[in-house]
Amino acid sequence: MVRSDQQAGEDNPYLRDPPTEFDPLESLAEGKAREQVAQLREAIRHHDRRYYVESDPIIADRTYDALFSRLVALEDTFDLSHPDSPTRSVGGEPIEGFETVEHVAPMLSIDQSGEETDVREFDERVRRELRESGYDDVSYVCEPKFDGVSMEFVYEDGRLERAVTRGDGREGDDVTRNARTIGSVPQQLHGDYPDFLAVRGEVYMPKDAFQSHNRERIERGEEPFANPRNATAGTIRQLDPSIVADRPLEVFYFDVLEASDLEDSHHAELERFPEWGLRVTDHVEIAADEKNSPVTAIDAAIDYRDRMLEARDDLDYEIDGTVVKVDDREAREELGRTARHDRYAFAYKFPPRAEVTPIADIAVQIGRTGRVTPVALLEPVDVGGVTVSRASLHNPEEMAEKNVDVGDTVRVQRAGDVIPYVEAVVEKDSENEPDSHYELPDNCPVCDSAIERDGPMAFCTGGLACDAQLRRSIEYYASDDGLDLEGLGEQSVRQLVEAELVESIADLYDLERETLTDLEGWGETSAENLLAELEASREPPLADFLSALGIPHVGPATAREVAREFGSFEALRAVATTDPERLEDVDDVGETVAAHVHEFFASEANAAAVDDVLEHVSPQAVDTDAGDELEGLTFVFTGSLEDTTRGEAQETVEAHGANATGSVSGNTDYLVVGSNPGRTKRDDADENDVPTLEEAEFRELLADRGIDLE
Repeated sequence: MVRSDQQAGEDNPYLRDPPTEFDPLESLAEGKAREQVAQLREAIRHHDRRYYVESDPIIADRTYDALFSRLVALEDTFDLSHPDSPTRSVGGEPIEGFETVEHVAPMLSIDQSGEETDVREFDERVRRELRESGYDDVSYVCEPKFDGVSMEFVYEDGRLERAVTRGDGREGDDVTRNARTIGSVPQQLHGDYPDFLAVRGEVYMPKDAFQSHNRERIERGEEPFANPRNATAGTIRQLDPSIVADRPLEVFYFDVLEASDLEDSHHAELERFPEWGLRVTDHVEIAADEKNSPVTAIDAAIDYRDRMLEARDDLDYEIDGTVVKVDDREAREELGRTARHDRYAFAYKFPPRAEVTPIADIAVQIGRTGRVTPVALLEPVDVGGVTVSRASLHNPEEMAEKNVDVGDTVRVQRAGDVIPYVEAVVEKDSENEPDSHYELPDNCPVCDSAIERDGPMAFCTGGLACDAQLRRSIEYYASDDGLDLEGLGEQSVRQLVEAELVESIADLYDLERETLTDLEGWGETSAENLLAELEASREPPLADFLSALGIPHVGPATAREVAREFGSFEALRAVATTDPERLEDVDDVGETVAAHVHEFFASEANAAAVDDVLEHVSPQAVDTDAGDELEGLTFVFTGSLEDTTRGEAQETVEAHGANATGSVSGNTDYLVVGSNPGRTKRDDADENDVPTLEEAEFRELLADRGIDLE
């Protein structure tokens, strides 16, 4: 444990009324310099906590700056830099990429609704299940639902060890170096903190800081961010920590994921957070049943939500609802969780904001699958603190129903406080007929192919011959749901297409280092990395390849089912073109999905594009005669495997009759442990007496049953 601030203040001259005149550096002995560095680090952490957590600074900004500058000078002169030093908040050298790590505990989503009846049903279920476990009363903690980026912060012996994005809830990106640049992220905890502490926090950009930052971007000729959440998400995943340090991010902490010493209640944990240096919102309330009154805890929680709805515009951070959480820790454990969310919490969402503005023009946007989406170009309007200049009109049928046309004044909403869309026409333009509405063009504005209607939707028939569909298809081909080709994002794909280096997915495999390095922003390393990614993708698993093609309604899960059913790409293609009804025999494939698969393969443009890709790529066949060598066994994987991916290992055991699940339980037979494993699964394995296998032992188990893990 660390000393209290009062104890520290007795011998640290920089905590209260600190001097700002210092002895010359050249006159300091190294021992004295080390002592002063330790005192300055302790003092700056203290002043950071007073400023960011307690909102009660005790020194002026210029005094703080003088202390900080002295610490920088001492560390540079005497070579005393340290990863935990507050000076690391200024950033550092760019990094190559982010490591994916497993969370110490699952970061699940929250069940949510904007309907009061759903909130009351949540309360009824909680009370019913807890009564069966012997609980008579229920208390809730009510908190704002922050609209930022959720992250895990792990502290060991009070020191920040890592900060990880939520990712898929099980694992995320290690962005520790970026998190260290955020002023409200303490590098070292204060007070009587647990030896091990993993907390969940929300990184966000304050509203006023967001507007100032956007104004600066516009003045520099850069594209402004759409909203504070997008600005935050784009910032926290920057590869250059110095960029993150220059952007105004903050953090609120709101939950304990795991700790060596847990409090009995959530509210008690939140009360301890500021003592440790972790910043919490002032808007936390307890909702409890009132004795001798019909007012219940959920009544108080609903009232809290209504009051926060009224107060939201006065807050300097975005919220899109409130969260109701069972307070008692043991009661939470009794309620448990589903695969997607904790059953002890519920988010009561706010209705979307709405504003009124005229439509200056209507443009047509072509999606990856050819879907045509009309987009209203608006006279800029402020919607919930965000300047909106365009909004979706969804599809031609909805435009007709709403009677929308250029010049009309419309009400704009933000679905989920993120995606703007036109809700309704408030006033028709005087030059428009009362019943006039915008009509889509007959031909695609990008490739001039015919636009055809399909029920309420419209689609460009150009397929992969359409540049708009091509760009998005390449982006999807390279995405996490495709072949996961690092280095091929929206910006790089657009650059390759505009430079006419890529006119089809197949052209990716003809790229050369010299042509890439001639592009702006591309160096030897980035070019070599992309070419290596492409080379490694030439023999993808069949399911990954099918998903990467971007066939409508065929995502990773459906692609795996189709791959297991047909075994090879050739077999699937033959069935899809000649006997599409046979596709409906596959789990996860119904009449609609089968029709889309048939249409994709029947298209001459798509067929030609796929043939071109197959000249470079050989999808690996799947053994459709699923073996039973592992029948009845259940495997769970944690960490990274050396010569294969976890997904491929899961597919292998499933192909031979086993189950592969995401969490350890009493039904698990083996936990396979790779490098950098998560702590939670190993602890669960110990609790349930589940045997653990190192990768070599796992391979040996498979080999004993005649199974080769490639």
